[in-house]
Amino acid sequence: MRTILLAIFLSLSVIGAVKVGEKAPDFSLKGNDGKTYKLSDLKGKVVVLEWLNHGCPFVKKHYSTGNMQKIQKKLVTKGVEWVSIISSAEGKQGYSTPEEATENKKNHNSNAKMILLDAEGGVGRTYGAKTTPHMFVIDKKGLIAYMGAIDNKPSTDISDVNGARNYVLEATNAVLEGKEVAVATTKPYGCSVKY
Repeated sequence: MRTILLAIFLSLSVIGAVKVGEKAPDFSLKGNDGKTYKLSDLKGKVVVLEWLNHGCPFVKKHYSTGNMQKIQKKLVTKGVEWVSIISSAEGKQGYSTPEEATENKKNHNSNAKMILLDAEGGVGRTYGAKTTPHMFVIDKKGLIAYMGAIDNKPSTDISDVNGARNYVLEATNAVLEGKEVAVATTKPYGCSVKY
């Protein structure tokens, strides 16, 4: 019975997955500021989606070293909309109330334009977000240009940040310059999203 349920869960989780080159599914979520945000409101802009859980050691690696904030700042300065999404369910690691999300944003010096709360997990499942961080880059036409890992060093070792190939930075810069994304899909790494 357990094997059958696991097989059903795995097949359902794949159904929601998006693909590079496809239209990014629209969504509407409340932010940590209490306002409702829609992806469609960002039409015509380059958007980075970052699945976030500050309790995850992989996320801690990128935030404790300032790596994630540095990438956010670089891209936001270029007009990119950086959206951090928290899909952890209530009672699970990473779950945040609006107040906690605001406090975490401040404490971690996040440069994300918005922190969106997806405790029901609907948006995460629609995108097939599997890990924190799981990254997506959406181009100005609303198409998914990149999805996968933040970089090529799937570890919690903070020394791996230096010298890592940052796929998100590469992909976003290529999109901004109107070039083809060299590596459009990679295997995401990190903690499982706590649906």
